[in-house]
Amino acid sequence: MNTVSSLFFIHFVRRPVFDDSNYLRDVHRYATEGVSVDSIRRNITAPGPTSFVWMAAAVRALDGNELRDARLACLTSWLAIGGIVLLGARYTHYPGPWYAALLFTLVLPHTLTATATIRAEGPAMVFALLGALAWTESVSRSTITPRVVLLGLIGGLAMGLAIDGRQYYLAMLAAAGIYAMCRWRELGFETKSLWLPNAITSLVAACVTVLLLVSIWKGLSSPGMAAGTSYGTVFSKVGPNPFRPALAIFYIMMYLFPFSFPAMFCPAFTRRWRAAVIAALGGIGAALSASFLLQPGPLKTFIEFVGREPVGERLILGLITAVAIYNAIGLGYLTRQKWAAAKSCPPVVFAMLVLVFFIGEQFGVSGNLPFYEIYILQIAPFLGLAVFAVLPKLTLPRVASLVFLSLISQGLLWRHAFGA
Repeated sequence: MNTVSSLFFIHFVRRPVFDDSNYLRDVHRYATEGVSVDSIRRNITAPGPTSFVWMAAAVRALDGNELRDARLACLTSWLAIGGIVLLGARYTHYPGPWYAALLFTLVLPHTLTATATIRAEGPAMVFALLGALAWTESVSRSTITPRVVLLGLIGGLAMGLAIDGRQYYLAMLAAAGIYAMCRWRELGFETKSLWLPNAITSLVAACVTVLLLVSIWKGLSSPGMAAGTSYGTVFSKVGPNPFRPALAIFYIMMYLFPFSFPAMFCPAFTRRWRAAVIAALGGIGAALSASFLLQPGPLKTFIEFVGREPVGERLILGLITAVAIYNAIGLGYLTRQKWAAAKSCPPVVFAMLVLVFFIGEQFGVSGNLPFYEIYILQIAPFLGLAVFAVLPKLTLPRVASLVFLSLISQGLLWRHAFGA
């Protein structure tokens, strides 16, 4: 259904929407000038070059309408994501969690927009999911064979390319390092002698492309973004930012609610009064911090539409936040109960580490570039992996919740077609 909607949108809407116009400039440069140190250094937008090179390859191959060809490349990237999971997961030791990761990613409200417009999320996620799937499978094996080594190299290189496409995937590299250290402590002496070179080689492969981009940009932001010349006065660079992690936590909690619904009603969740008090205090805090928490995205649009007035907006935001916090506490309680089983699944542990480091890396994102709600799309597969470990069954309420999210994604996409 999503693919059909995307194809209709690509054919029907022939004008740039969202960041299409800005992203198209980067695609045009790579399509006409090729990939070089100079063209990478002149990258305009915040994402790295990987995604734009992916789109530029399609533009050069199809040699038609540049906007349409770039959008088709984005759609192709999402088909590749489905193929990687559906075909690759069946050969792993833990296919179920990967299927859940794909499901939760596809129903996210931002996914459909990312499939039909020029967005960096799709191509970057191709490499992110390929890297996570291949690398976790490689390091989870105790017997090292040439196939396992090849999987590790593919996984490492793919993670590096993902980071070069969306720098927030740097959390994957940190998660991989920590998971490798934990895995090392579990292995016996004889296994370590072969396992360690495989793990180190794969992590080095992940670092190569990242270090190459850093050497060209002299940092993790393009020179234009760091200097604030890409989007007028908007800039982004590496630097301390103690408030940005709160935004990441806030939006993760918001999307954990429909993903894990109805975890908050689980009978095993016994400390309800304590959780209710914490949730109420959190809701009050969110209401007082509305101008800070509401970043560009559908949540802000919804609250402004329903609330009408500033007071109403704060009340709605406080209520929604309180419910999300209460649900997150319930989910945390269930995770603690099922941790013994969850930690035996490498993809789940890796996903939880990615989520932790995704929040942590926000400390280093300085500048005035907003934390757009669509950034959650980048970690949607890892949210799916983490939630599946605690709530593996698709009950009727959960299916209804996921269908509701999918319907929202249709509305978010087609508003661009019928907007002025």
